[in-house]
Amino acid sequence: MGGNAWSHTGPYQQDLEVAFRQAQEETLARDNHGFVGRSIEELWRDPEWQEYIFNGGTCTVLDFPLMIDATDTDDGPFMRPLTDDEVHAWAPRGRPTYGEWDDALDSERLAFPDRAQGNCTVLYRDGRPEQIGYWGVTAD
Repeated sequence: MGGNAWSHTGPYQQDLEVAFRQAQEETLARDNHGFVGRSIEELWRDPEWQEYIFNGGTCTVLDFPLMIDATDTDDGPFMRPLTDDEVHAWAPRGRPTYGEWDDALDSERLAFPDRAQGNCTVLYRDGRPEQIGYWGVTAD
């Protein structure tokens, strides 16, 4: 079985790891996937959650226990921000809008990562950071 590709946006925070955690908390509040009353940290310590993620996943930021550094090459399941060079490859001005990001994903100028991996980047409106774009592929 191959993984399922997904994308969505979350709130902007200057610290991408803080933004990632906020996006996870908001996503979990909308749908706990049957794991009631648990934090992200508690979920990732639960073998049943891990099995749930690795055998289907949520197609959201919940599929990753943590964010790694943009230059880290470890395999997933991790969320990794793009490097500046990676952003410039599909958004030459280096400040992509939601539309540019969405078009780059649709046209495959911006690739989806391998299974059980996710990427993120800051998205801008009128030259100012507005949200974070997240995209990834489930582990299954």
